[in-house]
Amino acid sequence: MKDTLKPGLSHTFQFRIPANKTVPHLYPESDLFREMPEVLATGFMVGLLEWACIETLRPHLDWPAEQTLGTHVDFSHEAPTPPGLTVTVSVRLTDIDGRKLRFHVEAHDGMDRISQGTHERFVIDAARFRGKVAEKAARAAA
Repeated sequence: MKDTLKPGLSHTFQFRIPANKTVPHLYPESDLFREMPEVLATGFMVGLLEWACIETLRPHLDWPAEQTLGTHVDFSHEAPTPPGLTVTVSVRLTDIDGRKLRFHVEAHDGMDRISQGTHERFVIDAARFRGKVAEKAARAAA
């Protein structure tokens, strides 16, 4: 982690919602999801909020050797967002506790606030983490 990684960092991130980020596309294997309205899926929204946090952090890490993984999400999903609208995500790093990072996050689709809450990420050594995942996969295959 670089010396510039400090509480108070903020970032604004925008993403135009395509049709393939709506509820019917979340798990194509599920008939239940396929029958639901074409609005931004909560699962994709969580990914979008995480993406905004990652973009906030990247200049302040030894990327790509250091990366972050989400460890906790606590977001609301307050309003539907149809495809074509642009979601603006505002992120503020509120706390650093060793390698644990906490954020306040808000998102707006140009019409309504669609989300607010907190997110926690953990700084990892990417090579070491991939090694642990490979070990776990090998144990599972045995």
